[in-house]
Amino acid sequence: VQLVESGGGSVQAGGSLRLSCAASGSVFSSMGWYRQATGKQRELVATITYGGSTSYVDSVKGRFTISRDNAKTTVYLQMNSLNPDDTAVYYCNAVELRMPSMPKRDYWGQGTQVTVSS
Repeated sequence: VQLVESGGGSVQAGGSLRLSCAASGSVFSSMGWYRQATGKQRELVATITYGGSTSYVDSVKGRFTISRDNAKTTVYLQMNSLNPDDTAVYYCNAVELRMPSMPKRDYWGQGTQVTVSS
């Protein structure tokens, strides 16, 4: 299984970035984005299920949009109205589609830096 992220970078406050994560090697029931700022714990940003249901952490609602391609292999995170508090390393996560009786298995991307300057 491989998750390859792209799209991070530096932007001024109020700007936008779009992250992409291409997954291969399995079928995934849900995919999502986490982030970890320096000195802080990794936090869930947004998730999308195989059926297309989405969820977001309160701090990004109305600014970020998670989406998935029709093949269910690539997940995107459109980030608008960025502010310095969004500065972090963003990680893609994919949960493997498995039988309910089997233990959960998930995978992580390598991380991509997002830096927002004021």
